[in-house]
Amino acid sequence: MGIDEADIDPGRFLNDVEMRIGEIVSAEPFPEARKDVYKLVVDFGSERRQSAAGLTDCYRPDELVGRQVVAVVNLGTVNVAGFESQCLVTGVDGPEGVVHLQPEREVENGTRVY
Repeated sequence: MGIDEADIDPGRFLNDVEMRIGEIVSAEPFPEARKDVYKLVVDFGSERRQSAAGLTDCYRPDELVGRQVVAVVNLGTVNVAGFESQCLVTGVDGPEGVVHLQPEREVENGTRVY
């Protein structure tokens, strides 16, 4: 395993990609989707956004509510089986499925990641 992507300008990355900390306030199964995902509502302090997130292998919905996550908030809206996914909750592949990324300590919802 190596890091294969070409280098990009760090300033451009920080200007172009907006990641913020949000708290999951609701999570429910989404059987209409082609992939196994949850419907999430994430609180970013000044607003709430929806996300279709593939966290079903490692988490039950009740385990996600109240957790903070790292989300990309400026990708636009993606329609998933009639549901508007308005942010991308980030995660990594773990041995049992997708594991969401979260801050080490609780921070204010809406805090920008840089």
